[in-house]
Amino acid sequence: MSAPPAGEAAAEGLPEQLPDVAPRLRELRRGRRLTLETAAGRAGLSPAHLSRLETGLRQPSLPMLLSLARIYGTTVSELLGEMPPERDPIVRAGRMEPVEADGWTYHQAGGSGRAMQPLRVQVPYGAQGDLVRVHPGEEWLHVLEGRLRLTLGDAVHVLDPGDSAHFDSLTPHRIAAAGPEGTELLFVHTLLQSPVAELCLGAGTHRR
Repeated sequence: MSAPPAGEAAAEGLPEQLPDVAPRLRELRRGRRLTLETAAGRAGLSPAHLSRLETGLRQPSLPMLLSLARIYGTTVSELLGEMPPERDPIVRAGRMEPVEADGWTYHQAGGSGRAMQPLRVQVPYGAQGDLVRVHPGEEWLHVLEGRLRLTLGDAVHVLDPGDSAHFDSLTPHRIAAAGPEGTELLFVHTLLQSPVAELCLGAGTHRR
């Protein structure tokens, strides 16, 4: 007998009694117009296993909840029916640690759990210049310092300080510094159904 997909391992790290997430899982999948087979494939589950989760016959593990929350464009807290804490609308400059990923430095400029993620980004010359990004959503950027080379499909644009761009993120795009001095920009993207890490930070992030 073949082993089940990795995502179907026994639940770990969760309380024995979980809120009834089954109706919420089913509601979210149908709201995203995903078939059982498609959603299960994206989550690394078998359709039969996802069906059991949606009918309450199986309890999901924490990795399963994380994966399904990302696919459905929500959070684990919302899947569990937890009320989010009141958000502070003010982001103080000294409160957020910068995050480095593949040469870029990101400064969070907005709160978490929102539909948009604003960042202040420092891009050194030569860092990630050949990385092509494609994902759901929209992006807006505004150059603060230096010059930016933005490739959208086959078109290449060079932006100077004060210039902005607003585009559909499904358009293959590359972002790079256009000069040796590097560039700094304000950057906003919508999260939709994609995890933040895949949109901007990548898998190898580390904090300063």
